[in-house]
Amino acid sequence: MITILIVEDDTSLSEIYKIRLEAEGYRVVTAEDGEKGLAVAVREKPDLILSDIMMPRVSGFDMLDILKKTPSMQSIKVVMMTALGGEDQRERGTELGADAYLVKSQVGIEDVVAKIKEVLDSDAPAAMPTASASTAPQVTTPLAETIPTPTPITEAAPIAPPVPTEPVVDTPPAAPATEVANDQAPKTAPEAQ
Repeated sequence: MITILIVEDDTSLSEIYKIRLEAEGYRVVTAEDGEKGLAVAVREKPDLILSDIMMPRVSGFDMLDILKKTPSMQSIKVVMMTALGGEDQRERGTELGADAYLVKSQVGIEDVVAKIKEVLDSDAPAAMPTASASTAPQVTTPLAETIPTPTPITEAAPIAPPVPTEPVVDTPPAAPATEVANDQAPKTAPEAQ
């Protein structure tokens, strides 16, 4: 499961992002400032960090700088969010290695979710290809080799048609046969001598 770390000192905003990102199926952890964000990043090894810039203790820029200089955390994607819309702030974030930079007053929560998906998907071809017309693998095997050869059907012995049965009729039992007495046997003519 993809893990996202939200580093935001505005707890209500952090909670809104957390609920929305969990609805997308992400695992979400939070930190209230850059110092705690670094500790959580080391412990949780998130796939992406959504971070504010202006925070107490350690700013988002300082946190980003430390992350990108730490070999075990360099691959973590980072989306920076700030109330500052100045071009110099955007350039600094880009120089430090941010994958995206959003100005809070110019984006809604759906824009943030879309940007997170975009940043996460930027590694998709290397890690997990997605099927599209341009990236779908081309089939080089001839079609005949991919279709299994059907098993031949053998003829079975003919099946005899069912033998019709005569209907059973209830008949009364036959009277017992009576033996003809010898004296009643017909007499035959005497044989000529």
